[in-house]
Amino acid sequence: MPPPNNLILLHGALGSGEQCQAFANVLSSQFRVHPITFSGHGGLPITQPYRLPQMTLDVLRYLDEQQIDQPKVFGYSMGGYVAAYIALHHPDRFSHITTLGTKWDWTPETADKETRMLNPDVIEEKVPQFARMLEQRHRPEDWRKVLEYTADFMYKLANGMALQQSDFEKITTPMLILRGDQDNMVTEVESKQVARWLPNGNFQTLPDTPHPIEKVDYGKLLDVVRSEVL
Repeated sequence: MPPPNNLILLHGALGSGEQCQAFANVLSSQFRVHPITFSGHGGLPITQPYRLPQMTLDVLRYLDEQQIDQPKVFGYSMGGYVAAYIALHHPDRFSHITTLGTKWDWTPETADKETRMLNPDVIEEKVPQFARMLEQRHRPEDWRKVLEYTADFMYKLANGMALQQSDFEKITTPMLILRGDQDNMVTEVESKQVARWLPNGNFQTLPDTPHPIEKVDYGKLLDVVRSEVL
């Protein structure tokens, strides 16, 4: 008999469904796992700047095509933000959301800090292996364009597009906000604050965990996800 629960995986910025594949493999014995790749990522055509409504459409279209009703969702980083946005505007589509490493507090200063790390020339010079990974992940599309549109998306969040307290207070879908205790992008303060604003929110720290999902202990993460959604 197949696992009873559908679990949607939403990747982070610069990522793709493939970014979540290692975690999907761990989850597959207990869930029907569905890694989704957002438009303009993972080799999908880059036809427009990254925006939350388009990412929402990507997810809802997949759910409709696969006839998936009220799945559980795991959103990593940007994927968690998209999940919250969908829950705000389509409250009946998810039964539970778990986020990990999601940046909630977007200000111009935050956007400046994060986008400084998205300079393709600097990446090629300082971390060429990361540049080659991005090139491979997003081909045949231009990985430099992915960086450009990601930076633009961050600036848009910082200048009026981000979710506000009043938005979080309207999200009724149960949400668990996870933050790794070694995450240098996401603060404990912002994560706990959002969890308090959510009517059905909860916060939990994942020990010995940095921001990159590739460095997460999947066994430890599975224990949390399993306890929340089974």
